[in-house]
Amino acid sequence: MTNQIQNSPENKQENKQAYEAKVKAQIDKINAQIDEVNAKAKQAKAEVALEYNSQLEELQVKKDAVESKFEELKNSAENAWQDIQTGFEKAWNELTIAFENASKKFQ
Repeated sequence: MTNQIQNSPENKQENKQAYEAKVKAQIDKINAQIDEVNAKAKQAKAEVALEYNSQLEELQVKKDAVESKFEELKNSAENAWQDIQTGFEKAWNELTIAFENASKKFQ
């Protein structure tokens, strides 16, 4: 007997639910990290605050794209969610790269 996942409707539902839970945890984590950068921006001096705000605006746009793709994923049909997963992961990668770049600037 093998340990392969069979493509039954139940397994697809479990896979989608597990993926949604993983994505939700990642979104919650990045939201907390963005809030931390935002708090630092509020404490920064005026000249640095402009740079913080610019970075935060970029992060907000990318975070909104991720959340939009996540909603699309959650609302997708069972047979289509894996197609949407690709678009979500692209948006997620763009957000994490932008966050890493912003974090490096303000360490």
